[in-house]
Amino acid sequence: MSTSMRDLISGEAELDDEEGDESYGEEDGEPRAPRPRNGRLEDSSEEEDDDDDEEEAAKIREGFIVDEDEEEDEEEEEADVQERASKRKREHRVREEEEQLDEEDLELIGEQIEGRAPSEPKFKRLKRGHRDDSARPTQRRGLEDMFSDDEDEAGERHYGRQSYRAQADEFDDFIEEDFPEDEQERMQRLEDAEVARPRDKGVSSVVDTTGLDKDALEDFEAIFGNGEDYEWALQLEDEEVDREREEQAIELKDVFEPSQLKEKLLTDEDNDIRFTDEPERFQLDRKPFKHLQITAEQFKEEARWIANHIWPKKMLRPDLHGPFVKAIGKVLEFFVVDDVEVPFVFQHRKDYLIHTKKERNEAHDREPDAPEYIITADKLLTQDDLWRILELDIKFRSLMEKRNALEKSFDKLRLEMSVEDHILAEMIPQAANMEELQDLQDYMHFQYGAQLKDLASMNGTSKQTKRPGSKAALYERIRNSKVYDFVRAYGITPDRLAQNALREGSKVFADDDSQLPDDLADALTDGDFSTGDAVLQAARQMYAEELFMSPRMRKHFRGNFYEMGDISCRRTEKGLRKIDESHPFFEVKYLVNQSFSDMARRPHLFLKMMKAEEEGLIEVRVTMQNEDSFKRSLRQEFLSDNYSELADRWNEERQKVLDLVIPRLLKIVAKGVKESVRTACQEEVLATCREEYSKKIDQAPYKPKGMVLGTTPRVLTLSTGMGDPARDTTYWAWVDEDGRFSDHGKLERLSRDDASRQEFVDLVQRRRPDVIGVSGWTAEAHKLVRDLQNLVSEQGLMGPEFEDPETEEYRAELLDVIVVNDQVARLYKDSPRALAEHPTLVSLTRYCIALARFMQNPLKEYAALGKDVASLVFHPCQHLLPQDKLLKHLESAMVDMVNLCGVEINEAVGDAYTANLLPYVAGLGPRKATSVLKAIGANGGSVTSRDELVGDPDSGKLPVVGPRVWNNCASFLYIEYEAANPASDPLDNTRVHPEDYELGRKMAADALELDEEDVKGETDLNGPGAIVRKLFRDDAQEKVNELILEEYAQQLEDKYSQKKRATLETIRAELQAPYEELRRNFVAMTQDEVFTMFTGETKQSLAEGMIVPVNVRVVKDEFAIVKLDCGIEGRIDAHDGPNGESVRHVLSTGQTVQAKILEVNSQTFLAKLSARERDIKAGYRRPVLHPKGQWDEALEAEDRDELREKDKTTGRTQRVINHRLFKPFNGMEAEQWLGTQPVGEMVIRPSSKGNDHLAITWKVADGVFQHVDVLELQKANDFSLGKLLRVGSKTFRDIDELIREYIEGMVRKVAEMTQHEKYENRSRADVEKWLTTYVDANPNRSAYAFCINPKHPGYFWLCFKATKTARINALSVKVMNEGYELMKNRYPDMRGLCNGFKILYSNEMSRLQRQQR
Repeated sequence: MSTSMRDLISGEAELDDEEGDESYGEEDGEPRAPRPRNGRLEDSSEEEDDDDDEEEAAKIREGFIVDEDEEEDEEEEEADVQERASKRKREHRVREEEEQLDEEDLELIGEQIEGRAPSEPKFKRLKRGHRDDSARPTQRRGLEDMFSDDEDEAGERHYGRQSYRAQADEFDDFIEEDFPEDEQERMQRLEDAEVARPRDKGVSSVVDTTGLDKDALEDFEAIFGNGEDYEWALQLEDEEVDREREEQAIELKDVFEPSQLKEKLLTDEDNDIRFTDEPERFQLDRKPFKHLQITAEQFKEEARWIANHIWPKKMLRPDLHGPFVKAIGKVLEFFVVDDVEVPFVFQHRKDYLIHTKKERNEAHDREPDAPEYIITADKLLTQDDLWRILELDIKFRSLMEKRNALEKSFDKLRLEMSVEDHILAEMIPQAANMEELQDLQDYMHFQYGAQLKDLASMNGTSKQTKRPGSKAALYERIRNSKVYDFVRAYGITPDRLAQNALREGSKVFADDDSQLPDDLADALTDGDFSTGDAVLQAARQMYAEELFMSPRMRKHFRGNFYEMGDISCRRTEKGLRKIDESHPFFEVKYLVNQSFSDMARRPHLFLKMMKAEEEGLIEVRVTMQNEDSFKRSLRQEFLSDNYSELADRWNEERQKVLDLVIPRLLKIVAKGVKESVRTACQEEVLATCREEYSKKIDQAPYKPKGMVLGTTPRVLTLSTGMGDPARDTTYWAWVDEDGRFSDHGKLERLSRDDASRQEFVDLVQRRRPDVIGVSGWTAEAHKLVRDLQNLVSEQGLMGPEFEDPETEEYRAELLDVIVVNDQVARLYKDSPRALAEHPTLVSLTRYCIALARFMQNPLKEYAALGKDVASLVFHPCQHLLPQDKLLKHLESAMVDMVNLCGVEINEAVGDAYTANLLPYVAGLGPRKATSVLKAIGANGGSVTSRDELVGDPDSGKLPVVGPRVWNNCASFLYIEYEAANPASDPLDNTRVHPEDYELGRKMAADALELDEEDVKGETDLNGPGAIVRKLFRDDAQEKVNELILEEYAQQLEDKYSQKKRATLETIRAELQAPYEELRRNFVAMTQDEVFTMFTGETKQSLAEGMIVPVNVRVVKDEFAIVKLDCGIEGRIDAHDGPNGESVRHVLSTGQTVQAKILEVNSQTFLAKLSARERDIKAGYRRPVLHPKGQWDEALEAEDRDELREKDKTTGRTQRVINHRLFKPFNGMEAEQWLGTQPVGEMVIRPSSKGNDHLAITWKVADGVFQHVDVLELQKANDFSLGKLLRVGSKTFRDIDELIREYIEGMVRKVAEMTQHEKYENRSRADVEKWLTTYVDANPNRSAYAFCINPKHPGYFWLCFKATKTARINALSVKVMNEGYELMKNRYPDMRGLCNGFKILYSNEMSRLQRQQR
């Protein structure tokens, strides 16, 4: 095998260098000798990646494809022929087993597998049909079909029966070819096929009995039998075959990776959740505590425990504490006993969340018409409180589980080891948090470690023996020696000392021993502790450890930390340089003396502190403000109250113990306190994120004037994306009132071209939109908004007509042009969902469609994001939160809003867009939502009543959900009322729960003033819903307002113990306006929000006084027009030019200069700037406002001087290049800055290799950055830019040419790669799993895919798998500015790369096959 092709087949190809690349000298630019390879590519963010680094070679995996021997023994060939018949049978059986897989399951799992027509079968197999014996040439697939997604049927074979050719090696099917068989093989195959021919089941089926009479037939059967004598044997054999087939049936888990099944929610555990009649979210939350049983007493304790957590923030009157605890207990009962979710409780159990008080009205005595009683109501719990209770319920269960385990261990110690410990007996039942339980567990293992070990041995669960020299062994020796008498001589137990400190009970003073400490120590020596000093040392250590392990002492320390805690930051040596004024952690770099209340007001600061500490940038110190007085106070509790030399000596000994233990206690408690504060701060920021998300989804569709709130408008949306409407194309999309996208197009140079402007006018007049939406992601987008507003005004383009409430006449106003929040649209435009829905549209058109849909229903757009919603920004520090917790809080906000709006179930069945809401309905989830849709489809595809969801045996309807889940979701799944359908119930179209239908019917009857006989007659004739239908038919809904509900509610409470006052009000509202829109009006963006969306800048990131690079566009005598990096234009007046000179003399078009921001106008997107030298030299210092004493100004000044001295010592100066992309970053800072920028963005920065080098860092992909080293030649001085710039072997005349031809060329090629259909946006390991799964599911197919190589920026992996049994190969593909390089071969585009790979592989396979013949 050739060396080059061995690289292709043997494993991972090397990461090769660019042809002709060389390293250059710093002085003259002459080529240096190439550096030796070390087999490893170093990727440092500080040192630039040589784009052509010779060290990029990767180790080749050995044995990836095993080469066949050049010659095979004849015996092996004969054995190969003999195995073919049995192999055919096995293959046939495997195919039958594969066909048993559920097509829907395979489709669900394989939805990301390469696309094919929906009508085609999921697993097509090659077939060879019958043909005559005439020989025809063997047909081979073309190279273009070698890796095709659709498998062509192979040509027919030469012979009359099917044959399955044995594979020559593991790559035989990678390129599907047929080879002619020799005569011996053909005869053997025909013989095998004849033997395998199906048996005849009876003689009668093959014997011709025509012409025989009945007697002759009887004689014939008497002699030869009727063929059924041995049928039992054949039947047994058939049953055995069937049984083997059933045993070998393939399941999904046999074909797909567990990770894929888990991702698609198709594991056995997912199916259990799907079919268990319990709300899905409850099942997931309670899974760890599924078998935990809460006692009645613990249930009451939980209500008090949760109340203690929530009450401090409620700010309710003290007299409401009792009703508050009672309300929490009732809510827990709803959650735990009734299994109902938060939306159900909030909607249908509101009366239990309110405390009402009925008081006699004194005015009634004076005025008989006044009400006799006055009812006051206090709202105890909000919907947010219900979610908090649910969260705390899970935490309490976790607490109970650990507490029960601890009690169980203590009970075993008492019963089996006769241990009596009042500390454990008293404190375990009182433990109210995990910290206290952990303290008790530590104490138990310290005090009774030996006994617990004996228990474990008795139960057979002993794990390992403690080392003789371990601490536990040492303390056990002390307990069993005389030394422990000295420990007792301290005169007070550690627990009693802790009780003194906690002020529990009367104070107990320490008793002094009758001997001096030294004398007592000498008297207690033994074999283990032979000297008095050893006894003293061991006793101090033992008492200090007992004090350290004391649960009460830790409680005392913890309480003082929370009361008098002080948090300060101290930068590390690493943080000294890395955290500059532009760093996100600068605001905590010198932060000191922060109390816990300060952190409660600014929780994000503490999260930043903890993150910076994790990165080694700062040290977070938690101390006590009153540490010295705290130590003195503890000392007073320990000392004896006697006055004598003996007492003084013992007190000195006690002080030595405190000196040992206090630092340890401070350290361990401070660590726990830090984690507790971090958790509390996370909860505060999570609540803020949830609140912001709630505001975003609490928006009704955009409401033009005169339309009813909630009506879907007709929307026309336009965008230029990153373009300028004066020079670039404007794309538009039209979405009608039914939410259907039906038209799109583009307008060239809309701002300037009259034909395009007229085309827009014609479009508006033809489509008659209710509103025009505009958005984009560049500052130029504001010009499109302005142009459209002017065009609408000039052409008099009017919106829909509406009735003027003042004149009661219909009129119209100019069309509204609205700037639309494009958060969701940006995520949608290039997502797999968008590509699947609109594969033929360009990205910007899909963006416009998403904008229109957002205006029509923001809730649906956010729901369709799924887990991607976490990528939206709700808080500047949300990246510091655990993602699972963030998703859970965001999900709860979506659940609230979806259940407020309800879901039309039949619409969800027919519309996948609406079906995205189903997982958020109470009782459901992603698993149950898919099950609901599938069950409704099996029932005929529609639902006619809510009761039908639990099954209707009379009409043959299968249950869609179980009774408990139905109880949760019934009122939130509504069905449109059809007046013409007598079976349609109007209440099924309301928020009224079926359990309250009778109340609604009773209210309707009372409103219609029907007596019982009228009601009975109507219902007997037209069914239970007849009364409400009559109310609607008579248009008499307003009559329900005349009903007095208070008396009715009192009757229900007195007679049935049901609180229904709020429920009755809900029924009244729903009878008048079923499922009325309750969301807020569509929220228009503020001008500051529009500015931030278009430019990416905020008032903090683009503030007055900042020094920014600007590019000069126009120079006049009086002023210069410049452009900032964010895209907005700026103006430098003549008197603000450099050195105060006229700008025409010192500025030129295309020049990049530094300027100071004087003013930013977010309305006009214009900035006023100054280029004066004194303004630039003054610099900019970000304002950091802290109260006096909370910022370490002395340390900051000291650090500034130290950095200045270090720069002088090293001789390095800060280099500045006049270019808009230049940033004074190092490699790590460049990566951090680019992390939030789009792919393809770049920065020019100083190089760590010296002043004759520059570095360009560009973003290849998320988290992947390439550092390109640029050598400068022909430099005038150290600080000027070289006249020639060289990268590898390529030379450029200036930096812009280098960026345009080299960097942007690579950006384009990376984009071409990542947008190719064979590219997988996942890790190499995941791609290999996908290839394995795909080929396992399609054994006659081969597959390949590209993925990024994150360790080597600028390189990609080409992973391929030839057959089911073949190993996965991975070849390295290098991205260059003019194309791609694979195996030393260069290709201009992706098509050439794919074809080149196929040709390389095909040639090698042909060569292997020739060698084997």
